[in-house]
Amino acid sequence: LYQRRDGTENQPVLYVREGVDGADRIALDPNALSAAGTTALDWYFPSNDGQLLAYGLSDDGSERSVLHVLDLDTLQPLTDHIPDTRAASLAWLPDATGFYYTRYPSAGTVPEGDEQYHRSVWFHVLGADPSGDVLVFRPAEKEHWPGVDVSADGHWLLVTVSRTFDQTDLYVRDLSRPDAELVVVAQGLPALFEGQVVGGRLYIRSNIEAPTYGIYLADPERPVREHWRTLIPPRADAVLEGAAITRAHLAISYLERATSRLVLTDLDGGAARNVELPGIGSSYGIGAEHDGDELFHGFTSYSIPPSVYRIDLRTGEQRLWRRVEADIDTSRFEVRQVSVTSRDATAVSMFVVQPRDLVLDGTNPVYLTGYGGFNISMTPAFSRSLLLWIENGGVLAIPNLRGGGEYGEAWHQAGMLANKQNTFDDCIAAAEWLVAEGYTTPARLAVAGGSNGGLLTGALLTQRPDLFRAVVIQVPLLDMLRYHLFSIARLWIPEYGSADDPAQYRWLSAYSPYHHVADGVPYPAVLLATAESDTRVDPMHARKMTARLQAATSSDHPVLLRLESQAGHGAGKPLSKLLDELTDSWSFIFHELGVPV
Repeated sequence: LYQRRDGTENQPVLYVREGVDGADRIALDPNALSAAGTTALDWYFPSNDGQLLAYGLSDDGSERSVLHVLDLDTLQPLTDHIPDTRAASLAWLPDATGFYYTRYPSAGTVPEGDEQYHRSVWFHVLGADPSGDVLVFRPAEKEHWPGVDVSADGHWLLVTVSRTFDQTDLYVRDLSRPDAELVVVAQGLPALFEGQVVGGRLYIRSNIEAPTYGIYLADPERPVREHWRTLIPPRADAVLEGAAITRAHLAISYLERATSRLVLTDLDGGAARNVELPGIGSSYGIGAEHDGDELFHGFTSYSIPPSVYRIDLRTGEQRLWRRVEADIDTSRFEVRQVSVTSRDATAVSMFVVQPRDLVLDGTNPVYLTGYGGFNISMTPAFSRSLLLWIENGGVLAIPNLRGGGEYGEAWHQAGMLANKQNTFDDCIAAAEWLVAEGYTTPARLAVAGGSNGGLLTGALLTQRPDLFRAVVIQVPLLDMLRYHLFSIARLWIPEYGSADDPAQYRWLSAYSPYHHVADGVPYPAVLLATAESDTRVDPMHARKMTARLQAATSSDHPVLLRLESQAGHGAGKPLSKLLDELTDSWSFIFHELGVPV
């Protein structure tokens, strides 16, 4: 199963292929479900035998998925239909007679507004009325976020519960015994845990011993920590991002200085050898059969379009299997990785993508973007729109800000809660470095970000309005004193804090962008963007910030609001709307920075 978008199709189409080299068939085409292209395939999970597919659909960017089941042989839908399955986690039984899945409560079963919380684990028998589904696990707190997995042999159920963005619990249950309860693997510990059972062994990835993660081995029959042994110890110089397990090998993905490394070992962690990757970039989607000797992995970089490689683990032979076609000559630009010094002397790495013939005379237009939150890493990835900027003489700069996951959990925690100002300081340092090194001047510097990155750019706008000519703030959080009162935002209190707590109020009020707009300040040109169906970040942030800035600024630069209908936070947005959005944002930046087209 894989997704592909051809030409101007609004939504990617899901294809099914018999075997690796068989013919493709269309399994599901979301474009046929909505004339406007606003019905999206949110997620999908095939059964182990590849005969059935559970998948979620939602409309208008709402991400409020409804679960359906498709017979992949006949391509006919089954009668199963389960609402309230936003961002579902799902695991089939090996015989495909049912599955474990996550679901939210229906309206009227919990207090109003709580329908977006209380995510729980249920078991569904295929063909049965979902109202009779069995509750398997309900978290202790409504904000906790469970996920599920079932071992390939159907013996073990794993439940992972995200308490916060830096703390998870892990449970295991013996499915061979009908009366078995969930058994604690890790609970209430200040660390992250994720697991999988393969061949009767429980593999656990965790940062319990070091912020860069290791892999530990346990017996699922007695999984408590005192019985664990270290399989892959944490490295000081790289973050262990994940591992795929095959018949005789582990394929371990590392992040080293914000770029991917792929290492193969035997099942005991020995005989390690590196897989040669095409360059400085990002490995993704590592997939393998647990009883096989073949591995597929994706790779992309600023110059390499998304590509899939196939590795024969017995011989070590690796070959390109598929690559997205791109009509851009990437030989005309180069990628640098530099280090900038933040306000507290912390070294922050940054990727700079630039034309090869660039002259550092301080006149180049620069597009700076970042994220810095939720343990999410900003690693190299191919983007036609960003390369269009470089083709027109622009420079792209992407710093690895604190709050992200590029250097492990310690890096994440250094940019969350009371430390959030570090994220902003890191990006300010990156902007100042670009000016000091002769790349640009504030008059030719733009900064852009979305969601948590919109909070970042909102903070840069209010803290250093003199440093930028253009600021793009997309689907942002900006009122940090009231953000937690809207939509699903209570889930983010562990990352940001809550103004209901006096101590946390102090640090939130110290940087909340909306509350730091000052009258009479000559603000740069600003484009704020939001969407009416955003169920993550309420559109009120962008709306009220636009009004406040328009009233406060003393400059002649525009403050614009882009409000989109039939769209949400970004997931599932049709190509037609994406192109309109890109056209508007890039036109704004090209115009404000004086870049001829």
